[in-house]
Order: sequence, then structure tokens, then C-alpha cells
Amino acid sequence: QVHLVESGGGLVQAGGSLRLSCAASGRTFNSYTMGWFRQAPGKKREFVSAISWSGGSTYYADSVKGRFTISRDNAKNTVLLQMNRLKPEDTAVYFCAADPTRDVVVLITTGLFNSWGQGTNVTVSS
Repeated sequence: QVHLVESGGGLVQAGGSLRLSCAASGRTFNSYTMGWFRQAPGKKREFVSAISWSGGSTYYADSVKGRFTISRDNAKNTVLLQMNRLKPEDTAVYFCAADPTRDVVVLITTGLFNSWGQGTNVTVSS
């Protein structure tokens, strides 16, 4: 497992932008699939975005496609989520996740990443 710490959340007006960062510990970060999930109050956790170990493949939920961009810097053990044109329905706690499994589709579908951060709050006001 890796230890994950998210940052960058906050309060923003609709249409604004935020950039979430996830810092990971561990020497094998560059072999991990990384993902972002979110959970709004009273709702189930949902997939937002994921990136393969190499950064060569990225995946997005339909609700964020075209607005969010995931990237990773393996030299800095960091994964970023750039969120643009934010909407009130993007309000949630955002969690970073990591797993050594390279089958990203399985991880996205099941949500069974083995390492999770503590979450960072994102609030979008209308």
C-alpha cells in the first residue's frame, strides 16, 4: 500500500476552477494505477477519473469529461486533478486512490483500490 494525502480543495463559485493534488509515499508509486473518486452528502461514492501507471491512458466519468483533467508526475509521486467549469453538482469530498493492479477498467468498475486518502472537500456555490 501507499500513503496518500490530498490537498487543493476549497470553496469556489460555479464556473471556477480548482486543482486537486494527491501526494503519495512509497518507492513504487510509478507502478500504481491512480484514481479520483468523490462522495456527495447523502450519496454513494462515485468514480471521477483514473490514470494508468505510465500516464498513457486516462479515464473520466461522463459527468466530468471535457471539464476535468487528470495527470501524474511520477518523479514527484503526485497525481493532479485539474477541475474547470465547476458546477454545484461537483460539490463533494474528493478521494485519491491507488492500486498496483494495471487493469484500470476493473478498478474503475469495482472501486476496489487498495489505498485511499483521507479526502478533500470541494464546494461549488451557485
